[in-house]
Amino acid sequence: MTTNGWLQILLFFALVLAVTKPLGVFMTRVFKRERTFLDPVLRPVERLIYRLTGVDEKREMRWTEYGVAMLLFSVVSMVVLYLIQRLQAFLPFNPQALANIEPSSSFNTAASFTTNTNWQSYAGETTLSY
Repeated sequence: MTTNGWLQILLFFALVLAVTKPLGVFMTRVFKRERTFLDPVLRPVERLIYRLTGVDEKREMRWTEYGVAMLLFSVVSMVVLYLIQRLQAFLPFNPQALANIEPSSSFNTAASFTTNTNWQSYAGETTLSY
């Protein structure tokens, strides 16, 4: 390995060590629901999302509610991914002007990503755009 490679590894580890304590303290404060420096900016956004989705942040979900929420999130994620692939030609950031992906391949990819099997039957570099 070259000297440059070793220096990059050492720099990476030094950066990880440098942010470990501050990030740990920050995460502890977040999980204990104590005030952080990001609260003035992010707290109103968080409350808005809770209000729009009907979440009561002071009450924990039952396992059945969690299961339904997880399934709904998975269904919505799958539908959005399917639509992105089917409408690729009309979406922005498609500089190569790639065509839409066929329905069966779009469904297959969306289902495999949703179930975390990540199987795709195409070369991503030549089929999908940004």
